[in-house]
Amino acid sequence: MIFQPYKTALTIALLALSLSACDDGIDIDAHRRGTASDYMIAVANPHAAQAGVNILANGGSAVDAAIAAEMVLTLVEPQSSGIGGGAFLVHFDAGGDGLQTYDGRETAPSYVTGKHFLDTEGKPIQWPDAAFGGRGIGVPGLVRMLGLAHAQHGVLPWSKLFEPAIRLAEDGFQVSPRLAGLLAKDTEMPGVPTSAAYFYPNGRALEAGDILKNPALAKTLRAIADIGPAAFYTGPIAAEIAVLVSKNAPNPSPMSVADINDYQAKQRPAVCAAFMRYRVCGMGPPSSGGILVAQILGILDHFEIEKMPPFSLQSVHLIAEASRLAFADRALYVADDDVVPVPTSGLVHPDYLTERARLINKKQTMPTVTPGRAGQLVWDWSSAPDALKGLSTTHMSVRDSYGNTLSMTASIERAFGAKVTTQGFLLNNQLTDFSFSPEKDGKPVANAPGPGKRPRSTMSPTLVFDETGKVVLAIDSPGGSRIAGYTVKAILGVLAWDMDIANAIAAPNVVSRGGPVEIEIGTSLEALKPKLEAMGHTVSLRIMTSGLHGIHVTENGLVGGADPRREGIVLGK
Repeated sequence: MIFQPYKTALTIALLALSLSACDDGIDIDAHRRGTASDYMIAVANPHAAQAGVNILANGGSAVDAAIAAEMVLTLVEPQSSGIGGGAFLVHFDAGGDGLQTYDGRETAPSYVTGKHFLDTEGKPIQWPDAAFGGRGIGVPGLVRMLGLAHAQHGVLPWSKLFEPAIRLAEDGFQVSPRLAGLLAKDTEMPGVPTSAAYFYPNGRALEAGDILKNPALAKTLRAIADIGPAAFYTGPIAAEIAVLVSKNAPNPSPMSVADINDYQAKQRPAVCAAFMRYRVCGMGPPSSGGILVAQILGILDHFEIEKMPPFSLQSVHLIAEASRLAFADRALYVADDDVVPVPTSGLVHPDYLTERARLINKKQTMPTVTPGRAGQLVWDWSSAPDALKGLSTTHMSVRDSYGNTLSMTASIERAFGAKVTTQGFLLNNQLTDFSFSPEKDGKPVANAPGPGKRPRSTMSPTLVFDETGKVVLAIDSPGGSRIAGYTVKAILGVLAWDMDIANAIAAPNVVSRGGPVEIEIGTSLEALKPKLEAMGHTVSLRIMTSGLHGIHVTENGLVGGADPRREGIVLGK
């Protein structure tokens, strides 16, 4: 099957821009796919890839490389992630510690209640109003999470990992076409003084090719490098964040220094499920991603989808139906497990997945989809999907020379987060991932806001293991609530349909989040639209800008892929 992910004039023009060589001489197009025998990184920007691969070449671990790459992403891909946001990390330690998952999700300040996103009449405010400025900002978790992971799996000194980003921030880098295009479209940041001064010098948006320096970020990173994560969560950095969010940001909203001081990154149990001969493992609550991926693949495992042609009518129908079932469960059950008891083991139990698979008709869509009973004897909560907003995220996959492998997804939520810049970095708007209404139909909503609570996410960093326990795949993507669908597509491509990982990543996206079947516009899958509609599906053709970055561990070495829809590359040796 020949895939045509970029058929429209708009996407062809954008792709042509993104394929130009970056200012350090790396040809992006030539590095969408890579092979290696020793180590590899697949990440969303060439500067970040170069920083990460240099760390690996100097004997660094996968965690070391991820830290170096993410600090660079804070600078060169500020619209997507950074130290002002959060992340989830799934890590396999080949030296004996096995699989661990790390939660660096943002937390709500202590003043937040279930009414946080309600107006004076008790009605939910509009999502854009919630996302802009202080109201949507959660306490950032990325730095603490990376510090925890480094303490357990770092090889090189913490301070050394910040050197590439500090140097690049001081010397400057060329603004990429993607960053410039997003700045040109933004209507809110030009009105925020701290952001306008950096991104809109002399009253105009930065353009592709402009040299951009960020001495303020260099100073911030140097403090974190010298002192450690505590430099971010105490002292001047934390104090400035608290003052900005509470007083000086648009739509200010109370955040105390104590809220920032008290933030803790956490290790969580991994969520794993069988698919074919593999074990697919990901992140548990407060992310719904690991559960979604496990449920969708676990349901599909009942239909021998590996024997179907890739992206055939039958396989797309089954993907959509399995996804609808999984998203129905997500809307009811998944939230911060420290506050709401999520029945994670029940949701991915083989017997439950078999029960859910029996609901699927191979010839027509289910007329209605409702949550199942996932092992709960008593459940008095209401089902409430969230706003399905927020596309600004990044993902990287890393494999080091020791055999350690990680999949990490980081985010500030929507493009440029809350649109508020402090000390050289942007702050997130992750609190808008909460459900805005604290109750529905007289029952509480599991994902309602609350003090210290972590909002539900769909980030789906995933590691896949074979029957011997060896890592065979690291994968995930940005894309808001479509992330799990993008990740499932890539896993199916590589493991069920024996596709090269770069081709699986570039293949057309098809997603269902409980509503219509969404098909990537301008691709060969558009031809399935009338046939799916004949089966009862509602079909929506959409631009679907995934950013999948994956590493496939094969018998012949490492094969990596980077999504042609964004600016990522693969580097290794």
